[in-house]
Amino acid sequence: MVVADLQVWKGVVGQQRAVERLRQAALDPVHAYLFVGPPGSTKDIAARAFAAAVMAITAADPDRTVRLVLAGEHPDVTEVRRVGAALSKEQITDIVRAASLAPVEGDRKVMILDEFHLLGAQGAARLLKTLEEPPASTMFIVLADQVDTDLVTIASRCVRIEFSPIDHAVIRDTLIGEGHSADVADGAAAGSAGSIDRARVLVGDEGLSRRRAAFAGVPSRLDGTGRTVVDLADEITALADAAAGSLTPVHAAEIAALEDHVAAVGERGSGRKTLEDRHKREVRRYRTDELRSGLATMAGAYRDAVVNGTAARPEAATRAVSRLHVALEALERNPNESLLLQSLLLDLPAL
Repeated sequence: MVVADLQVWKGVVGQQRAVERLRQAALDPVHAYLFVGPPGSTKDIAARAFAAAVMAITAADPDRTVRLVLAGEHPDVTEVRRVGAALSKEQITDIVRAASLAPVEGDRKVMILDEFHLLGAQGAARLLKTLEEPPASTMFIVLADQVDTDLVTIASRCVRIEFSPIDHAVIRDTLIGEGHSADVADGAAAGSAGSIDRARVLVGDEGLSRRRAAFAGVPSRLDGTGRTVVDLADEITALADAAAGSLTPVHAAEIAALEDHVAAVGERGSGRKTLEDRHKREVRRYRTDELRSGLATMAGAYRDAVVNGTAARPEAATRAVSRLHVALEALERNPNESLLLQSLLLDLPAL
């Protein structure tokens, strides 16, 4: 079997159920698939792998086809990423037009649409007909972190494949397999929030253990005063900023590679603006993930106090865990970060 022999799925981590469904689906694909799962769940890697599997089955040269698709260079696999807050009207027009064109090489083409959850109602309406009735030669793979109300109709036209946050043990073992020590891998997995992408940055983050200790110590520093709440909220924000700095060497390497490419072939079509925009998105996402990881660490401090019998008021500590989980959910809605943290800290009891 081409798909198994070429190991196109090896980059998809901890998603055995999704991979098995996709390996079967590649044998007789339908017109549209919706991959739903959090960032870092490798659904983006799975999209390329699935596209490679689908394209390879009918390709004259399966090895070449898989190699090009996995590298993002196949002429009949188009990956569309937003250039603004969401896919723009111009991008949607281009998607509709491109979907109607015949494949360049074979009898099939694949269009991968990233971050589809950011699309509003108007954009979804413009794409609905194309997604539900594309030309027979066109297949869509739509990636979304979650399915909001505006996307329910489009979701109903797609085969939905779920991607879960990756288990701690799977991330740890993956990092160990990539050459990291067990201690470093375990610490990165603990702070990864189920994201292998985040874990791979954290393994080189020398400040990780200090930030975890700082977050765990927040409950013991609360004293019920507004001054302390403001100070702690500022410190938590600073911790998130410091964590985002871990992306600097990763981004610097990508910029250096871009500069080498520009020096070789010129600036035209280099994708510089796209890279800059992606870096900004990654920093914002990484900060949010750090806040989520930090709040989860605080919840763990309260939970441990209840289990160990060191909480002066166990019922208040238990309520604090629930309150922290409410705040974790609120982070998904892009609230005013400072106000959210201050409101949260005012509600939490001291340990």
